[in-house]
Amino acid sequence: MLEPTYQADVVVVGAGIAGLSAARRLTSAGVTTVVLEAAHEVGGRMATEKVDGFRLDRIGRLLSTAHPELRLTPGLEELALLPFDPGVLLHSDGRHHRAGVSPGARGARGARSARGALHAVRALASAPRPGSGPRRPVAVPGRQVSVPRARSGAPLGTAVDQARLGAALTRLAGTPLEQLLARPELPAAEALVARGLPARTVDGFLRPLLAALLCDPDLTTSSRCADLALHAFACGRLCLPEGGAEALPQQLARALPPGTVHTGVRVTSVSTTSVTTAEHGEFRCGAVLIATGARAAAELLPGLRVPDFHPVTVVHHTTDEAPATGASLVLDADRGGPVSHTAVVSRVDPSRAPAGRTLVTSTVLGAPGPGVDAAVRTHLARLYGVPTARWETLAVRHTGDAVPAMRPPLDLRRPVRLLAGLYVCGDHRDSGTVPGALRSAERATAALLTDLGMNRPLHTADPVPTARAA
Repeated sequence: MLEPTYQADVVVVGAGIAGLSAARRLTSAGVTTVVLEAAHEVGGRMATEKVDGFRLDRIGRLLSTAHPELRLTPGLEELALLPFDPGVLLHSDGRHHRAGVSPGARGARGARSARGALHAVRALASAPRPGSGPRRPVAVPGRQVSVPRARSGAPLGTAVDQARLGAALTRLAGTPLEQLLARPELPAAEALVARGLPARTVDGFLRPLLAALLCDPDLTTSSRCADLALHAFACGRLCLPEGGAEALPQQLARALPPGTVHTGVRVTSVSTTSVTTAEHGEFRCGAVLIATGARAAAELLPGLRVPDFHPVTVVHHTTDEAPATGASLVLDADRGGPVSHTAVVSRVDPSRAPAGRTLVTSTVLGAPGPGVDAAVRTHLARLYGVPTARWETLAVRHTGDAVPAMRPPLDLRRPVRLLAGLYVCGDHRDSGTVPGALRSAERATAALLTDLGMNRPLHTADPVPTARAA
């Protein structure tokens, strides 16, 4: 038999980063809040699996030190962001080339000064023009490294093309937000062609970079999302959270009052004043916030639009000898295999591998074909220039609903208030990114508190007991 009704000011359905961030804002405002999560742990898609001392992200979205949401969201003040080496390492024609090192790049601590950009919608800067001189590629031990020239396999084109790319990144980092917001919206692939950079630079650098940042190999994503991603790349450094992707939801959960989050509780229906669960019956409340993924949200809110998704497969390997690419993100400018991007992540974050072991994490975009691990090994042998046949496979994880497809026309501020008392948030309400999920939670919380006028708690939250067997 189920226990009687329980009360709270707000019930949040879903303990991903959007739901936990919203709960943190609500409890900080003095609002009694209950978070209900169907899974047995918090985090949703931002999960990290532990295997033999390794920490393996299920999806592992790339973050930037320039994302102010990662520093300014309540509960994430102590989040440690560990940066990759500056720019990216492009592999083309058997060589590595360092690219995308802009003057705006800074370490993890530099992101603390990004408060003014918190609510900005970023976009690509206006047409580039020649400016600073070209950057020479960084030498990788054991590899032949050359200055990119106008030949087959050179991803950045001529020295003039490289200068234009550097000028574009510099202008992008400093363009006023009003100018960025005024740019027309196109699919990202079309926007790249329309903005004046040489085809070699677009195909050899921007396409593989954006595919990795957006998890969209065909670049059908709205140019607004692409602009946001490129702006963050130009202003900061690509990075990973220390300890794995789970560090974000776990820090948010620890910042909540004890007893706020309840896992293993399946919500079956919602209204503006109650939530019904399979395990504990009905929770009565003053408002309900749905913070699940888009598909689960639509099951509770019939009529809510469900976007398409970009599937992602992540393959984790370990080897006794680390490839000599340092802590770089490696992209294949030739697009000669299934791997979109790869890195020796234990060089970026040593906590992800046991002492003396190496963790190589590679991402495949789209639905994986048969024998994905063998195809990935073959591709990695070319990208790293070392034999991979003896690498040990730790995990192959495929997520079909990994990233919401954000095709144009796109509203970066999708409504979060459905009715007075019923709200929704998540990455499907914003830019389809981790910062987008956090921004949507902030918007939903603000709308909820305004509607309900919660200057003081409405109820005293009762503890949630374990359901008794019949």
